[in-house]
Amino acid sequence: MAVGREDVEILKPRIDKREYRRIVLRNSLQCAASMNVGVGSFCDPDGLEGLAHFLEHMLFYASEKYPLEDSYSKYITEVLLFLNAVWSSIDAFAQFFIKPLMSADATMREIKAVDSENQKNLLSDAWRMNQMRMIGYTLSLRAIHQLFPLVLLRLQKHLSLESHPYHKFSTVTCSCIGNWDTLDVRPKAKGVDTRQELLKFYEDKYSANLMHLVVYSKESLDKIQCLVEDKFQEIQNSDRSRFQFPGQPCTSEHLQILVRAVPIKQGHKLRIVWPITPSILHYKEGPCRYLGHLIGHEGEGSLFYVLKKLGWATGLSAGEGEWTSEFSFFNVVIDLTDAGQDHMQDIVGLLFKYIQLLQQSGVCKWIFDELSAVCETGFHYQDKISPIDYVVNISSNMQIYPPKDWLVGSLLPSDFNPAIIQKILNELSPENVRIFWESKKFEGLTDKVEPWYGTAYSIEKVSSSTIQAWMSSAPNENLHLPEPNVFIPKDLSIKNAQEEVKFPVLLRKSSYSKLWYKPDTVFSTPKAYVKIDFNCPHAGNSPETEVLADLFARLLLDYLNEYAYYAQVAGLLYGISHTDSGFEVTLVGYNHKLRILLETIIDKIVKFEVKPDRFSVIKEMVIKDYQNFKFQQPYQQAMYYCSLILKDQTRPWAERLDVLPRLNVEDLTKFAPMMLSQAFLECYIAGNIEREEAESMVQHVEDVFFKGPNPICRPLFPSQFLTNRVVKLERGMNYCYSKDGLNPSDENSALVHYIQVHQDDFILNVKLQLFALVAKQPAFHQLRSVEQLGYITVLMQRNDSGICGVQFIIQSTVKGPAHIDSRVEAFLKMFESKLYEMTNDEFKSNVNALIDMKLEKHKNLREESRFYWREITDGTLKFDRREAEVAALKKLTQQELVEFFNENVKVGATRKKTLSVRVHGNQHLAEYHSQKSEAVQPNTIQIDDIFSFRRSQPLYGSFRGGIGHVKL
Repeated sequence: MAVGREDVEILKPRIDKREYRRIVLRNSLQCAASMNVGVGSFCDPDGLEGLAHFLEHMLFYASEKYPLEDSYSKYITEVLLFLNAVWSSIDAFAQFFIKPLMSADATMREIKAVDSENQKNLLSDAWRMNQMRMIGYTLSLRAIHQLFPLVLLRLQKHLSLESHPYHKFSTVTCSCIGNWDTLDVRPKAKGVDTRQELLKFYEDKYSANLMHLVVYSKESLDKIQCLVEDKFQEIQNSDRSRFQFPGQPCTSEHLQILVRAVPIKQGHKLRIVWPITPSILHYKEGPCRYLGHLIGHEGEGSLFYVLKKLGWATGLSAGEGEWTSEFSFFNVVIDLTDAGQDHMQDIVGLLFKYIQLLQQSGVCKWIFDELSAVCETGFHYQDKISPIDYVVNISSNMQIYPPKDWLVGSLLPSDFNPAIIQKILNELSPENVRIFWESKKFEGLTDKVEPWYGTAYSIEKVSSSTIQAWMSSAPNENLHLPEPNVFIPKDLSIKNAQEEVKFPVLLRKSSYSKLWYKPDTVFSTPKAYVKIDFNCPHAGNSPETEVLADLFARLLLDYLNEYAYYAQVAGLLYGISHTDSGFEVTLVGYNHKLRILLETIIDKIVKFEVKPDRFSVIKEMVIKDYQNFKFQQPYQQAMYYCSLILKDQTRPWAERLDVLPRLNVEDLTKFAPMMLSQAFLECYIAGNIEREEAESMVQHVEDVFFKGPNPICRPLFPSQFLTNRVVKLERGMNYCYSKDGLNPSDENSALVHYIQVHQDDFILNVKLQLFALVAKQPAFHQLRSVEQLGYITVLMQRNDSGICGVQFIIQSTVKGPAHIDSRVEAFLKMFESKLYEMTNDEFKSNVNALIDMKLEKHKNLREESRFYWREITDGTLKFDRREAEVAALKKLTQQELVEFFNENVKVGATRKKTLSVRVHGNQHLAEYHSQKSEAVQPNTIQIDDIFSFRRSQPLYGSFRGGIGHVKL
């Protein structure tokens, strides 16, 4: 391999103005910071499951050159992940791969953190049923746990060849995660020192020639090259061969099986899986993309269309799942209704009949060409993403693809090769299938238990003749290939903005609607963003009307699906969602055919009718969604209770679940026209759309709803406009709400410690934001790394409709919420001295980091639109917020930050307002119930009933509330 700069052509999107260069260092490390080390759970030693993942944790603790624990996190916090801000962060990053410290004390503490990470997943179906494989980790400049989203069925892994590394214990986010048992108990029983094995694993497996580095910076390529050559040359190169894991994980013993499994949540699911030839070997031909497109299609004549019409399925996805260069799997996942659960054999039969249709139809060039065109447009006009996500993606691709395709990967199938597609299609056979069937109905009917997550299951053989019989007995439905896609954009021209508009402008206002407009002057993509919020006062009067509005929105999506699915395939996305005051319609994507889709959606709303068969299916789905709320993570439950306490007019999920079963077709038939009888439309249109087009769109919607001889909708009275009211906690008081966890089997407890500070104000905002920035890393280090309270440990800002504060969110099995609450207060006391002792240079560094955050440009139209839409829905309308807050930051003094802390955050501050929400897992219930008899501390109010409390409290004024929307 040649050393130094290589002038390799790297294919990039047409609109991408960035420059790229491939560099190979003397130690054979390739650079394009994200680091893909090329080592993962398949390399775990037997008896030390999770060692590769554990090493990933330990690498970023400390290094010989930077021995202070979590010093790298501090660097990153201060420089905001922008490498050009402080080059020393690159040096710190490199040192983790050159001389990581991995002290004995830190090793033991981090084993506990890994165990906590595992504990939070034991009662999650997404983790029990889905586990992930990883051949090579990507270690990036941010939270390392947001890695490859490659999902693998845990049960599927268990039912594979034990001698194959695919069989190993691993999970959705970070390969084999490990736990206290695999990393401490079992090794000690065998006389194995985990830390020594960790060091040995690092020395044996980590080698520069397997690594791929990506650096993203505003500096020139020459300067980046000099930096990388200086900092990364010393990573050891043992010239390791790339790790290979030949052989297939599934033998005949593991094929032609039907597995029944018991999930945690309500619902039924079918996963049909085939081992196949990895499509990475043919990524230019895209065989799995072609087959996934057809088997997973949702238009008329598709498998899903038929299953939906029969009332058997509510969702279907198809495509290649987990893969390596040696083996791969093709998955079809079907969400079943209760009726579908009773027709499993028919559903599998219909799936194989559709595969038979594909065999008989042959590989269609027009379908491949259409798919190729969609992919090409998508690649060349792709939205920018965050630099960190971007470098992670590229470093992953560098492990797999030649340099020319590092950016594009397998996104551009361009070589039509029917034989290769046919080869994969032939592998989707009854002789090769594995069927996994999940349902709570199998409780008590299974005879086996998966060892890592305790999933109950049973297994039986299913022959090809049996499947042939299922095909023969399946309903004779009109399955056929999709029609040509009329939503593929032909006009990708960029329209000239008639004026340079930096912020949204109020383009149009009437008693029916308001239109905010923001033409694209930044991104230069042929895309638009449209949001229409239907503020319907009759939609939120009671739990019944809230549920009916939810059913209304879901049924609209259901009715549109087979038509609008073509738009989604073509890159024009849409959504209809229930809100507190009605529902909202969102469209985002290529602007060429956007109006056609918008007018179709509006027509469906106006002509809405309740179809009894679809009502039953959607109602069943909503009931399960509400029932499954109790299986949320405890920290999510705590956040929910916090919102319920603070936000006026919000209702608990239990009330909705209570009223839902007795609602029927007639109720929704009566409700829908009543909901639409009065409305106000808040509209936002942005992107590659001229102002006349935007006005015309809204005028059309107004005409449909409000005009004509018999309008279906009337404008609102002034008293009916939606307001956002938030409880105003009393100064100097601590409020506490305690609750049992909703899932009695969950050992995890959680705390949300919320400090309410102020109503939206630029100067107070930046003081709060700066405190959160300065305290975030020390809080994580103390509460998670040192005290090991829990894997989920977060300090973050909170904003409820313009009411600002900060919150600590911690989930734990080792300590109860009351103890965690006391440790949060102890941290704040300890942090006082850190804040008081902060040097002027440190203060300026943090201020500059926060300014850099605010000056970071929106990466794409969707991100920009969400930012401005939040200002509109909150009613604050401070579109110049970032610029104004930067100006406030530049004037902020260190003394003002200290005074802000002393008045609002410091323990015992007279102005401080604290709300602690405590959710107790089964390990801490006894502790919780014994605490009930204890005397309440001074200045503390125990909340027993949320709604009585909420009614008794004053409220902040609402920024939102009328067609005037006064800008503050």
